[in-house]
Formats: sequence, C-alpha cells, structure tokens
Amino acid sequence: MVSLIIDNKKIEVAENTTILDAANENGINIPTLCYLKNLNEIGACRVCVVEVEGINRLITACNNTVKEGMVVYTNSPKVREARRTNVELILSEHNSKCAVCVRSGNCSLQAISNDLGIIDIPYEEKLSHRKWSKDFPLIRDSEKCIKCMRCIQVCDKIQGLNVWDLSYTGSRTNVDVSRNRRIEEADCALCGQCITHCPVGALRERDDLDKVFKALAQKDKITVVQIAPAVRAAWGETLGIDREYATVNRLVAALRQIGFDYIFDTNFGADLTIMEEGSEFLQRFKNKENEKWPMFTSCCPGWVRFIKTQYPDMVGQLSTAKSPQQMFGAISKSYYAELLGVDPSRIFNVSIMPCTAKKYEAGVSVLKDAGVGQDIDVVLTTREVARMIRSEHINLEGLEEEEFDMPLGVSTGAAVIFGATGGVMEAALRSAYYLATKENPDPDAFKEVRGRDGWREASFDLAGSKVRVAVASGLGDTRKLIEAIRAGKVHYDFVEIMACPGGCAGGGGQPIKDGSELAGERADVLYGLDKINNLRFSHENPSVIKCYEDYLGEPLSHKSHILLHTNQKDW
Repeated sequence: MVSLIIDNKKIEVAENTTILDAANENGINIPTLCYLKNLNEIGACRVCVVEVEGINRLITACNNTVKEGMVVYTNSPKVREARRTNVELILSEHNSKCAVCVRSGNCSLQAISNDLGIIDIPYEEKLSHRKWSKDFPLIRDSEKCIKCMRCIQVCDKIQGLNVWDLSYTGSRTNVDVSRNRRIEEADCALCGQCITHCPVGALRERDDLDKVFKALAQKDKITVVQIAPAVRAAWGETLGIDREYATVNRLVAALRQIGFDYIFDTNFGADLTIMEEGSEFLQRFKNKENEKWPMFTSCCPGWVRFIKTQYPDMVGQLSTAKSPQQMFGAISKSYYAELLGVDPSRIFNVSIMPCTAKKYEAGVSVLKDAGVGQDIDVVLTTREVARMIRSEHINLEGLEEEEFDMPLGVSTGAAVIFGATGGVMEAALRSAYYLATKENPDPDAFKEVRGRDGWREASFDLAGSKVRVAVASGLGDTRKLIEAIRAGKVHYDFVEIMACPGGCAGGGGQPIKDGSELAGERADVLYGLDKINNLRFSHENPSVIKCYEDYLGEPLSHKSHILLHTNQKDW
C-alpha cells in the first residue's frame, strides 16, 4: 500500500494506482474529459491536471501513479487557472451553440465549463469544417469534435474496425474517417459505440423525428409503433426517472398521448423470430453433414454489416430469419392490416430501438416483403423517443400505466431477454428443446449462456444430441471467436452475435451516461422481467399461435419464408 495526501486528506491506496483513481476511491472528484478507464488514458485534454508538491509543473491525474508520501492538490489556484485555460482553448475549437445540440444538458464539456464559471471565451473561434451526408444513419459534426480520441479508441480496441483516425498534423490535426475514405466507403458496422462514448455532440444518430411527427399529423395514416425489449430498461434514464417507475407500460401511455394509433411490443416479433430461427436450426441440425457450421443468429444488423465486410464467405451461415423489428414490420403491413380491414399502404410503421444500425436495416431495399414500400418506415433510437416525449410536454410524474394494443402486444419472457447478450440464444434453445421433444425444459435450463464477458460457450443436450453453442458481444471479441472457428480451434453448432458490448442493452441508440457502462444493469432488469412473466416460452405466445393458425400456417412455411426470412447476400 502507498500512503499519500490529497487535498489535505490522508489516504492509502494500492501501488500503481493512478492519482485519478486514488482520488475517486476516496470521494475526491477530479474532472476529466478525454479519459476512459483502461481505454483512453492519454491525458490529451489536460483537464485532470493536479499540483504535486516537489514537482514544478502540473501533471495529469489520469496516467500518473501515486508515490509514497506524495502531496496532491486537485483544485489549487494554479490548477484552477490551468484547467480554465485548457477548457477555454478547447471551447475555441468547439461549436458552443449548446441550445441546438442533442447533448445539451448531458455534455461533459458543458458541465466542466459551467463548473469553472466560464461565461466567455477569450480566444478566437476556429472551427473545423467537413462535409457529411445527412442521410447516413450516423452523423458526425466536425465543428463539435474536441479531438479527445475516444471514438478512435473505442472503434479500434473494443470493436476492432478502425473506422476513425487522426488526419493532418500540427494545428490542423483532426479526427476523420480513416484512410481518407468517406463514411459510406468504410467498414462501419453502425454499432454506435463511438456515439455513446463521445463526451460531446460531435457524433449522433440521424434525427428522424420530423418524419414521425409528419405521419402523426396525416389523418389518412395509421401510425403503428413497436417498442424493442432493451428500450424498456433504459428509456427513463435521459428523462430523469428511475427504472422502477419507468415501466414499459408508462412508455405506452406516453406514446398514446403523443398520438400513435396502435402501440405494440417488438417482443411479439422476437417470439416469431424464435419460432422461425429455432425451427431453421433444428432443420439444419438434422441435415448436419450437408451444412456449414455454425449457424449464426441474424437479428443484429450491426453484426450482419460486420460479417458482410469482414467475412463475406460466411454470410451463408447466417440464419435467414429476419430480425424481430423486420418480422414485425412485415406482419403489421400484412396480417394486421387484414385484421383491421385496411389498405396496408395506410400503415406507417415506427420502431423504437436501442440501436443505430436499425436505421440502416429499415432502409435495406429488399426488406419490403409486405409489398407496400419498406416494411419499417422510420426507426427512432431510445434517445430520440426521449426527445419526442420532452417536445410533447408530457407530465411523466402523473403518468398512469397503460397496456399494449392487441393482438401484437402479447409477448413472453423469452422475448424480453433478447435485449441482453445471450438472450437470443437462451430463448431459441428453450423453444428448440420443445420443438425437438414436445416437452418444455426448465425455463432457466440454458442460463449458462448469460454473462457479460465478450465470448462465452456452453453445451447442452437436445433430444439426445449434444449442441455446442457460443455467445459473443462486441465486434472485437466477435472477431476473435470467428478467427478461432476458421482456424479449427473451436467447433460450435449455434452462435449468437451482438455488435454492441452487453448486447442491445448497451446499444448505440441508448441513453448516454458519460463514463458509465450500463448494459449490465439494464440486462438485469430484462432478466427480472422474464422471471416474473407468466409466459416464458415463445412457442406458448397465444397471439403467435393464432398468427400461425390463421395466416402463416407453420414455421418455415411458404408464407413464412416470404414475410419472415431474407437473404443477407442481397442486402
């Protein structure tokens, strides 16, 4: 242990602890801007500088370790002056029109500037200008970039795609798409992890709220909205309400006040996905000698983009089952339109997703199997729906819970855990076991696939046959898994991949709390909802059963293949 003094407080910490961690462990706050623990500890912003007795210059707290007898001042006059100057210099190269920024009120630079009492910038404003397509699902505003390098580190070290890099040198140094490419030419998976780790508003999703408000105002349009499983664990965060109060049924009530005609649960689509994907897996498993293994899940469009650019020869191993979002879109513009007795062209489908890649998926040209334009018209992220609720001045404190509309509002616990890494695999195995044996397993029989590590594996008995499965989240760990498969070091039958670490709960469209990774906490909410659900198997969803009886026939039927399956090679 090392003894030292920080701001007149005697403390003891382990050797090799950084000054920043030592302070945090003892309730002493040192502001940071570029810092991300174990990822971006480069001291680029110089906001975390501290004064140490015996050292003439100020040093950064994030990447300097404690020494025995060290005396540290985190907010001395010398520190305050230097910190203020550093932040003013950053602000001189940052578009500070906070009133029109999506991160206003949730911006680390804004908070630090306010804490330092900065009300004027004494330096000449010098902003970077870069052209960017406003149609691309991910938007970068170079005028707001503070060159913290977080996006570069997250994309390189966590996702392994190297989409971002430094460009130019000296005073012209900036962050841009790597290798002089346009973003459309890069291998970007649209996972959105660069967005959720940006401390300012330099990166964001494409805002599609105007399209939704326009549809809501059209009397001839029937607006249908679906809520993804991971959204229910996070939507209240940006709005300042706790998870216990921010139930999915209160979100339903808010959306009904906004004016949506029908509000459904994407979990209905997730249960459909399990029926199709589980049946597809069993069909392939029975014909094992003639198939390439493993079969991969296909519900994450970020993962689909990744495999198409990085391992195109393996695209055929993806399940042909569409994602729950797209299954729901096709069903609502066909089966549900028939139930309503309306022309499907009147239905305007909106998805609320924890994901930025879903915006891309909804626009994939071949995903229009209901025959009336794209099956999904607009995708909103969790952050966008929070902005929508704010813009409608909805009183959240007095909001009573309301139920989903029927019949596409019925879902199971198996569907809700789709939002957590391992959840798709677990849900699929529950129903695959039933489809193979005609008996239900213990609902928690496959919980070995749960967890937050990037790559997990397990094996289970399925009607007398051993099924080897693996789960990975985060594209860096995904690459390791695939390389091991290709090298013959591991052998699996079924593999679930989620592009974002922690799965959809940690998706690129979720609320941002700078410096915190909340996927685990959100996943715990989803598993809790599964545990208390009366229905925990997708094959027991009565609305899904009715849909097959009255419309689809059975899993993998001709109509199911038309509406619920796709060929990702055509994407």
